[in-house]
Amino acid sequence: MARILVTGGAGFLGSHLCDRLLKEGHEVIALDNMNTGSADNVSHLVATNRFELVEHNIIDPYETECDYILNMACPASPPLYQRDPVYTFRTCVNGTMNLLDLAREKEAVFFQASTSEVYGDPIQHPQKEEHWGHVNPIGIRSCYDEGKRAGETLCFDYHRQYGVPIKVVRIFNTYGPRMNAADGRVVSNFINQAIRDMDITIYGDGSQTRSFCYVDDLVNGMVRLLFSDPGVTGPVNIGNPGEFTMLQLAEKVLELTGSKSEIVFKPLPSDDPKQRRPDISLAKDKLDWEPQVKLEEGLAKTIDHYRELMEANKDVQLFG
Repeated sequence: MARILVTGGAGFLGSHLCDRLLKEGHEVIALDNMNTGSADNVSHLVATNRFELVEHNIIDPYETECDYILNMACPASPPLYQRDPVYTFRTCVNGTMNLLDLAREKEAVFFQASTSEVYGDPIQHPQKEEHWGHVNPIGIRSCYDEGKRAGETLCFDYHRQYGVPIKVVRIFNTYGPRMNAADGRVVSNFINQAIRDMDITIYGDGSQTRSFCYVDDLVNGMVRLLFSDPGVTGPVNIGNPGEFTMLQLAEKVLELTGSKSEIVFKPLPSDDPKQRRPDISLAKDKLDWEPQVKLEEGLAKTIDHYRELMEANKDVQLFG
């Protein structure tokens, strides 16, 4: 049993990760400032004597005994991380440095949740880990894109200079239950609009592509990387290489929900990537990992989750 600190532990991905680590018998401290996370995401874990939820902002140093630190803390949807770009950048840089200092002090393994956004609007397709990316450093998305790139830099500098053991994962678009309906991610947008028979909003002409990974698959890949051989530092792409246009996704959601919604088109936001698809050869080779959940199956589970919230009269605020 290890003592594991999960920052952003009350968020969408962080809460699922806490579930998995507790199931495997570990002790988990979930750290979250509740900026985008929610205590509801981990309320089912509070009675577990191996789980603790602490409200804290990683921009400020934090002290605890731990064997592993998993840094999941940062808004991940464009509308939320653009809401306060300076805060987002400070979370990615100052926050990551604080946690790396803690890992150095406690001789803990440091796991950094990076992102496919480090590739920007990629000039390589699909994206391999060797691709340095094509990022606008002064655009409206750069607080997150460049913040995450800087976070990776810090990880490898601490590894080389201080010997901190690191693991870096680059997460591609992930979806599933507990996604905030108001955070502007395309899957939650489409589903929540569809089950309410509202217009489904596509930004751009619908031809831009994404690759969607179900949350259970992502967590499985992350845990395999966390406990992999020390020589496997990453970065490692974790995502589903199945590639779909926004229009295809909207049509699939309409089919699965039986919705009467109409599809409407709005202007594409600045610096929005046209393509996104992971090359997962490294994950297959080093982690013996590849996704198992097909898009239709994962969407059905996610639709059921949002319908349960709606039927329980939960006040679900929608994006936009």
